This record gives sequence, C-alpha cells and structure tokens, in this order.
Amino acid sequence: MTWARARDFDVFRLPAHLGRGSNHSDMSDCPCNSARDYDACCGPLIRGDRKASSPVELMRSRYSAFVRVEIDYLGSSYDPVTRHEFDPDQARAWASDADWRGFELVRSEGGGTDDTTGEVEFIAHYTLKGVDVDHHEISEFRRDGDTWYFRDGNEVPVTVRRDSPKVARNGPCPCGSGKKYKKCCMNK
Repeated sequence: MTWARARDFDVFRLPAHLGRGSNHSDMSDCPCNSARDYDACCGPLIRGDRKASSPVELMRSRYSAFVRVEIDYLGSSYDPVTRHEFDPDQARAWASDADWRGFELVRSEGGGTDDTTGEVEFIAHYTLKGVDVDHHEISEFRRDGDTWYFRDGNEVPVTVRRDSPKVARNGPCPCGSGKKYKKCCMNK
C-alpha cells in the first residue's frame, strides 16, 4: 500500500488568541490554520453553503467544528450508517471544555475524484482538565454521491519505550528479594 503524504506533514497550530472551545465569532483565521479566512475555508462547509470536496477538507472542517463547538455540523457529517454512534451532548461537552492547541495533518490516502473512500491520519492537540493530549487518529471517510462522510476513526496506539527490560511476572523480582515479581513488587 502506498501512502500519500499530506503536504509533507504540515503542522497547523492555532494562533495564540484561539483556544478554549467557544463560538469564536470574532475569529477570522480558520481554526484548521490553513492560512485562510474562516469564511473562505471551513465556514461555508459548516454553514452548509457547500460540501467538502475531499476527506481532507471534511476532516479540517470537523476539527474547526470542534473548536467552534458546531455540534450540528459534526452530526450531519457522520456517515448515515454510523450516525447513531454520535452523541451530541458528549461532543458538546468535550468541545466546550477542551483548549484546542493545533491540528497536524499527517497523511491522506484515497479521496480523489474517482474514489468512494478515503483515509486521513491526523493529530489534534488540545488540553482537557489540565492534561495535554495529542489525539492521533486514522479516520475513514466514505463518499455517497457528491457527499463525503466521516465513517469511523481509530486511535493510533502509542508505543511505550522502556528504559529497562520488561520484568516477567514469573521472573525474579528486580528488588533482589528472591521472590517472583508477581508475589513481590508487581502490584506496588
């Protein structure tokens, strides 16, 4: 499988005056930080003036909708087949409580004019309840006629790197007690 890079790992960071999820009605820069005005970028999609032309454009607009707490748009951009999984109250709470810090478009695959499916890998940076989160996801999109829909997203697992080798539960405890790890320090 060949992966197409989305503009060689563009990083989109929110300007300093943006952040906590709210309506940002005074904001002219688009939250997806495309260096375009909101009304020329994601605004027309979120307002329903036009449809996304690709999964990347839909993903950018969905990110902007989270930043601006445009929950109706998030629901309508879900694939009708999976829309029942969308919880608008949960989305509203999350979008409102998060301090949105930026959007990173990692790569995209498919989503061309002849494609009916596409994938977008991205990282959404936000702070929630004082914890910095880098939400890394691969989202799947489906086109029905001339409309792209968000179908599903799978979080990319974080690789844990240890400073020392992993201790086997039935191996000797590294504390030197002579007991098995599971009977000694495993649950401490």
